[in-house]
Amino acid sequence: MVLWAANFIVVKSAVAVLPPVGFTFLRFCIASATLLLLLRWREGSIALPPRDFLAICGLGAIGFGLYQILWTTGLTTVPAGDSALLIASTPVLVSILAVAAGSDVLTAAKLIGGLVSFLGVALVIASGPGLTLGGSFVGEAITLIGAGCWSFYMAFGAPYLRRYSPLRTTAWATVAGTVVLAPIAVGQLALSTSAPLTPSVLGAVLYSGFLAAGVSNVVVQNGIRVVGPTRTAAYQFLVPALAVLLAALFLAEPIRLGQVVGGLIIVGGVLATRGGVPFRIVRVVR
Repeated sequence: MVLWAANFIVVKSAVAVLPPVGFTFLRFCIASATLLLLLRWREGSIALPPRDFLAICGLGAIGFGLYQILWTTGLTTVPAGDSALLIASTPVLVSILAVAAGSDVLTAAKLIGGLVSFLGVALVIASGPGLTLGGSFVGEAITLIGAGCWSFYMAFGAPYLRRYSPLRTTAWATVAGTVVLAPIAVGQLALSTSAPLTPSVLGAVLYSGFLAAGVSNVVVQNGIRVVGPTRTAAYQFLVPALAVLLAALFLAEPIRLGQVVGGLIIVGGVLATRGGVPFRIVRVVR
């Protein structure tokens, strides 16, 4: 979650220099190569059985390809802190989609938590430029749709983690996402007139590709296999708070009262959705 929070800052800085999908394609090429090499090293092969190949790659095309196109495009007009807060609605979306996937049931707590979280989302949006049809609002809408794509991947991808390792499923899903990104990325990079190989941009590509898109996703997929998609997604409440602080520190983005209140409401809704805090509080008696 810490690596993901910092990634909002890294990507926000990088898309000011490189086109958004072009940058994402470069980092996903690194992520795909890294994951396939790790898979070959750790498990001895990279093959995926034909019966599940299309399903896993299809989920990857949505959860990595389409999501990344929408998220990075939205990030060009939305502050990094706001983007992180909007993506924080993911756990609620996962809970709802997990019901559709047949891996969870809809309860009153999940329904109420979902409504509360989206109230927080509305407050975050309204505390910025407001509900207008300007570029920022369009970016916020695109970001929310992207959150839906990632949630779809987490909810419907959980069953495959019972058959294969998180590394194997993540590797092939990432490759599929990279293929989806390629056509748009090639066009954007061909039309780009900026100088892409500065040390800061190269560092952003390496960080975002190897750590944020590679290592972090394997960790998250392992969490889904161990504790399930809903509980794993609930830990994402850590991301927006860290991202808002990092954006203020490194990008000089102001911390707005609406961000703080809206973020707390989103977190409250997420916790209500899963019926409590995503960790145990124990009393130690000596």
